[in-house]
Amino acid sequence: MLEVAVFDTHRFDREALERAGTGKIPGVTFRFLEPRLQLQTAALAAGCGAVCVFVNDCVDAAVLEVLAGSGVRLVALRCAGFNNVDLGAARRLGVAVVRVPEYSPHAIAEHAVALILALNRKLVRAASRIRDGNFLLEGLVGFDLFGKTVGVVGTGRIGAVFARIMHGFGCKILGLDPRPDQDLVRETGLEYCELRELLSRCDIVSLHLPLNEGSRHLLNAETISWMKSGAMLVNTGRGALVETEALMAGLKSGQIGAAGLDVYEEEEGVFFEDHSGEVLNDEKLTWLLMCPNVLVTAHQAFLTREALHELATATLSNVEALAGGKIPKDSEIDGRCWLVGSPG
Repeated sequence: MLEVAVFDTHRFDREALERAGTGKIPGVTFRFLEPRLQLQTAALAAGCGAVCVFVNDCVDAAVLEVLAGSGVRLVALRCAGFNNVDLGAARRLGVAVVRVPEYSPHAIAEHAVALILALNRKLVRAASRIRDGNFLLEGLVGFDLFGKTVGVVGTGRIGAVFARIMHGFGCKILGLDPRPDQDLVRETGLEYCELRELLSRCDIVSLHLPLNEGSRHLLNAETISWMKSGAMLVNTGRGALVETEALMAGLKSGQIGAAGLDVYEEEEGVFFEDHSGEVLNDEKLTWLLMCPNVLVTAHQAFLTREALHELATATLSNVEALAGGKIPKDSEIDGRCWLVGSPG
């Protein structure tokens, strides 16, 4: 028997996992838990051979020590990013780590486009006015996307889909990625360039890259100063790609004309929870929410039926591999799915 503790469970998680195969993998059961994984809650996985975690769960060395001590052999991320996991500690403790590197890039790319359209055409403000019986159009002027220059920072699967969509609007596409996609260049006419040139030329900049030490605060006071004045910034990647104080300063000065954020640097403990009856204890986020030219969504870009199905299916496949004794050695890991295998 293999029991899997699923932390930070929401109704859509449970439904997707159950539809994808709960009860269909012999000997595997799930323990659905609402709390996020952190040191104070790690003991909830006692008796489980695996844990399934999400983007804001903490899987640092201290948590891994508790998990390994209680018999956990696998950490299954139901997401692509793994910046919240101490891979070195996992390797030392003999805990396998696995992620879902590819799931519906269309979901996140399309959400980025939705943020652009909503910000540009002032849709939230317009809908709110009309509910109040105000049908005036003052203050709702947008711009044509056709002919604008859009920067795609990170042209992997998600960034490539986003680039193709914006090309369909008639935009000029600039890209930044250490591994240029020549197919994308041929299809869209995308031009690769360095960050400073991309930021200085683009009317819209969209971030589609993972968070690591090289990309943390990629957008900071200096790099934001390189942006074309009044440009729109969209972030559906990870919150810490953008330094919040620098973003706020850029919005105040008008250097950044608008910002669409599906992620936020300090979202842990805020996003995925209901704080509607409380005073939000985050002055920076409160300030951003008050800005008429900022649109924040709560890390929901992935939230489509198709993406949830792919996440659940891939997660179950990873768990099934553990149940079948198929954890690869480190030498067999290709870096796409299995991040840390069993000790060699």
